[in-house]
Amino acid sequence: METVVDPPDAEDVELTASDERSAHLEQTLLQVQALIESSMSLYSRQPAPPKVAEPTDVAALENALDRLIGGVHHSLSVALTEPGDFSDCVLRLLARIGPTVAVRVLCSAQAADASLVCLRRLPQPRLEIRVCERELREVVVVDGANALVRGAAGGSGTQATVVNDAGAVRALELLFAGAWSRGRKLTDHLELGPRLRTEFARSVLESLRAGHNDDVAARRLNVSLRTYRRHVAEVMRELDAISRFQAGARAAELGLLAE
Repeated sequence: METVVDPPDAEDVELTASDERSAHLEQTLLQVQALIESSMSLYSRQPAPPKVAEPTDVAALENALDRLIGGVHHSLSVALTEPGDFSDCVLRLLARIGPTVAVRVLCSAQAADASLVCLRRLPQPRLEIRVCERELREVVVVDGANALVRGAAGGSGTQATVVNDAGAVRALELLFAGAWSRGRKLTDHLELGPRLRTEFARSVLESLRAGHNDDVAARRLNVSLRTYRRHVAEVMRELDAISRFQAGARAAELGLLAE
């Protein structure tokens, strides 16, 4: 007896294709990250790296950034993670860039809030600023050809390294582009209420996205059921959402949820 198999619904095919694209993008970003780490490890083993500046050596860091940013021709991508010498120096140099350069500044919420006045004063007509909740590495990429990467915060051995290798610079560009695509515009960030900027609010949103019922979510967050539901109501009000589903969609749109 011949068995007849119904063809898959168009919606199922579309969801499967979407899942495959998401998996492929995730795999690509993981490969990019591995390439960057490999490249940085290679530079650290070289006896004389191209340009290295200790973070505490402000003059050396400023000179390296001045040479790099001062030579920009058409594009500049910058990631800022926290207030400090690096952010201050970069923002001063951005104010000198000509109007023909396309500038993208990606900030952590902390950096955006601390440098808001300086960010608003930047005069470039082709300037875009976004805020990202993902973990960032401070980096400057110039014309897709040269870059400067700050090491992880903390530790006396942290360094900033100028990277000239084409493959490593391309990897940094791709990693920046991935974070940029998930960032929210500065204007959207400023419209967020204080409650939405807390780690607890993001934990509530993650619980909603995961589909946890209120009892489970409250236990996971170590709060009472009544407190959890109050926070859910506050988050929904801040997002101007009439349902939990809408709150999740709005949070994803604003980049409040991690991958």
